[in-house]
Amino acid sequence: MAGDVCGKYEKIAGWFDANRGRQLMERQYLEALAARLPAGGAVLDLGCGSGEPLAGFFIRKGFRVTGVDGSPAMIALCRERFPGMDWLEGDMRGLALGRRFDAVVAWDSFFHLSMDEQRAMFPVFGAHLDPGGCLLFTSGASAGDITGSMQGEDFPYSSLSPEEYRRLLAEQGLGVVLHKAEDPDCGNHTVWLAARGG
Repeated sequence: MAGDVCGKYEKIAGWFDANRGRQLMERQYLEALAARLPAGGAVLDLGCGSGEPLAGFFIRKGFRVTGVDGSPAMIALCRERFPGMDWLEGDMRGLALGRRFDAVVAWDSFFHLSMDEQRAMFPVFGAHLDPGGCLLFTSGASAGDITGSMQGEDFPYSSLSPEEYRRLLAEQGLGVVLHKAEDPDCGNHTVWLAARGG
């Protein structure tokens, strides 16, 4: 992730895990993705955090999850919770696992990257998606950079414009299936679900 974001998440891993909401305000989007996946399909969770609630949602539905996160403490929590899954400590930027998935998820993680880093991620997404694969991610509602704070640590957030996201998705053969800006029922998240052939 951009700068020292992974190091900051490492510092607050215990606090983050304890305070990460488990009520699944994201459920409608997770269900929309799950409905498009084959039974037992493979999901790549980029910036998986401690594995709950998003990876856990897919695991409990019978999907196979590979999680990637830059915080060793977060990955340790994932391995403890879900030892049967594949948890990798690493940076999503330039990721090259050499295999493809039915879905890639970058929920509340990809938006820590700078604008240029986000642009460079779309070929990475594309390289890890099956021909009929789906991508679920969150962004800002419009282009810009802001800074937020968690547990006394400052975190960067960046977003491209909706028009640029659509263009970058199209370059990877991904069509927008669902896009909601600042959804009040989902913590004001701006959500994208795109699919190859969608």
